[in-house]
Amino acid sequence: MANVSVAAEWQLLYNRYYRKPELYPMRWKHIDLARNKIAASPFGGPIAVIRDDSKIVQLHAESALRKLRLFSSSGNLLADTVWRHPGGRLIAMSWTDDQTLVCVVQDGTVYRYDIHANLIEPNFSLGKECFEQNVADCVFWGNGLVCITEQNQLFCIADFRNPNSVKLADPGIEDPPHCMAVIEPQYTLSGNVEVLLGVGDAVVLAVEEDGVQQLGVDLLRGPLQKMVVSRDGKWLASFTHDGRLLVTTSDLTEVIIERECESALPPEQLAWCGMDAVLLYWDDMLLMMGPDGDPVHYLYDEPIILIPECDGVRILSNSSMEFLQRVPDSTVSIFTIGSTSPAALLYDALDHFDRRSSKADENLRLIRSSLPEAVEACVDAAGHEFDVSRQQTLLRAASYGQAFCSNFQRDRIQEMCKILRVLNAVHSPEIGISLSIQQYKLLTASVLIGRLINAHQHLLALRISEYLGMNQEVVIMHWACSKITASLAIPDATLLEILLDKLKLCKGISYAAVAAHADKNGRRKLAALLVEHEPRSSKQVPLLVSIGEEDIALMKATECGDTDLVYLVLFHIWQKRQPLEFFGTVQARPLARDLFITYARCYKHEFLKDFFLSTGQLQDVAFLLWKESWELGKNPMASKGSPLHGPRIKLIEKAQNLFAETKEHTFESKAAEEHAKLLRIQHELEVTTKQAIFVDSSISDTIRTCIVLGNHRAAMRVKTEFKVSEKRWYWLKVFALATIKDWVALEKFSKEKKPPIGYRPFVEACIEADEKAEAIKYIPKIADPRERAELPMLLRRQKMVNYLAG
Repeated sequence: MANVSVAAEWQLLYNRYYRKPELYPMRWKHIDLARNKIAASPFGGPIAVIRDDSKIVQLHAESALRKLRLFSSSGNLLADTVWRHPGGRLIAMSWTDDQTLVCVVQDGTVYRYDIHANLIEPNFSLGKECFEQNVADCVFWGNGLVCITEQNQLFCIADFRNPNSVKLADPGIEDPPHCMAVIEPQYTLSGNVEVLLGVGDAVVLAVEEDGVQQLGVDLLRGPLQKMVVSRDGKWLASFTHDGRLLVTTSDLTEVIIERECESALPPEQLAWCGMDAVLLYWDDMLLMMGPDGDPVHYLYDEPIILIPECDGVRILSNSSMEFLQRVPDSTVSIFTIGSTSPAALLYDALDHFDRRSSKADENLRLIRSSLPEAVEACVDAAGHEFDVSRQQTLLRAASYGQAFCSNFQRDRIQEMCKILRVLNAVHSPEIGISLSIQQYKLLTASVLIGRLINAHQHLLALRISEYLGMNQEVVIMHWACSKITASLAIPDATLLEILLDKLKLCKGISYAAVAAHADKNGRRKLAALLVEHEPRSSKQVPLLVSIGEEDIALMKATECGDTDLVYLVLFHIWQKRQPLEFFGTVQARPLARDLFITYARCYKHEFLKDFFLSTGQLQDVAFLLWKESWELGKNPMASKGSPLHGPRIKLIEKAQNLFAETKEHTFESKAAEEHAKLLRIQHELEVTTKQAIFVDSSISDTIRTCIVLGNHRAAMRVKTEFKVSEKRWYWLKVFALATIKDWVALEKFSKEKKPPIGYRPFVEACIEADEKAEAIKYIPKIADPRERAELPMLLRRQKMVNYLAG
């Protein structure tokens, strides 16, 4: 039976089964792991290979120059580059979470490469002390590293996205440690990385930035030769000096497992296989040990590299890539020899059904009550398989059982089919990303798609995105940018058609972002053609500005009516172009012109005057000059005969001259002329009287003030200069004389000639000054009897008001 052959491949470690299927026969040629440094990325990621410069090796028809070569997990060459970096020997290299290859050389310089072997600038250093002391060893995790120098000083970079080197506490040791391991920051109480150093006879030092602790003093019986921390940071697996495997808590307070190994020599590699077993590798043997029972042996006649994963270990050799993992419980329940579980009977029922045997119905009757669990086990087992035919058989068994099961989720099988189609697609040797279902769920589909597009597998990434119902914009955008970078020889028009054919597949895609990439690559014409297809002005206009298409940007901004965008373009053109060219550009766009004028009125008067002069708007210049004169008048120093009045008058005179050049502004011209004349007279009056009370007052107020001060000649001059009418003159003088209570002068003034305003104003002025006796003098002179009768009543009313007020 099929399940016998399946289970025959398993190895039993105590009470748990393990299997080691081959993922790929390696496609590379002439790669010997023993003579190279290797860095393999988890989650089926790429493999970096470079000749180990610490070993003496024989060159076989190859260049003496070392090459850094990047391969997929199946051995396909992705990229290579010649290694020409100074700084001494290459100490270590590793892949970060975002698949950036980090290489540390002896002087502490860190070089970074992307998956296409392109050097990522800038390089950075681990610090001056590392440069002076030389780096001896490194331990990596996720996005960080810890290095130890030849002087036994520790330095840490917590995140390569912010590569600041931090010196940890001095461990205070003279000899190099036997081994070193790292507990990641997310698993420590302090939130900082913790470095474990195996030193001395029976001591482990826990080194952090703030201090050093001694661990395992009462627990260890000798020095540790190798150690590795579990994936969750809780357990520490170590190999002791006397050939024992020791598993303890990470703080070395409790022993979990202590097993004798078959060799006292320390293993070359030590790794966790999931959370249930530990792997130890010597020159030709891989030993897997669990909490109990006999260990499992695997013999190899070629060197291997252990690559820990979340649910097992990938084993890389010169010829193959294997995956050692614990057999899932659902798979064990189906394929273990002699199993009578519901899932095994359902799987067997499908076999009988295919052979048209009545035994199929008997099996279904036996598991009727447990049919949902059996279907679920078959679905789950299918998800953990790498063999496509076995996946299909298990899913057929699940589908067969589902037909007789009414209370099973109908979309469970469909969901698993989707996942397996994605996993099988990326598992193909051409792609070379072999993921288990547990790794896929931990990695997530979006990250997988990101890795595919970074590897320029855009078509597969697009199909997976479409199949899973995810946003395709990221894939198409990356493809478009990569196409532009790789197509420097293709004409702009031809490349535009190619790009538009794909970009239109995704609604709402940012043409502006693709255009920005084209401009960055020196394809400005292509960028201008692409940005024409961007429907969002907020993205279109700034890009047009950045690529030098200011006129088109101004047109687009004014068409959409967004004032912020218009101002963005205006300020850019303003700084870039000559004034006359700028004025011509602005004048052609009414909205832009109005916005520019509004801004310049508040902040750029002189520039606005130049604009109005260049466009022939003389009256607007005149109004600006007049406004400036008023602003100058607000100056506290513009009083008491201040020389600031001179510039004010000149500004008004300039405005008057400009108004005079246009027939439509005759009134403004005359008003400006009279304003200048009045200011000049008022300035002279302030100089002569030494009183800052004339400037910016009206003609009437000027005349009244002159009379109050007794300067009748100046008052008469103002009257004559501005042709003040007799009636207005009499009103002003009557009330001015009453204000200063010069009743003699008032009476004399009333007798000079018959007042053109009559005598009633004389009476009212006296009443307002509370001089009843003076008012009575003028009542008899009033010709109108009705007015004469009303005025005594007015006197009595004023008397009553004064009485109530007093």
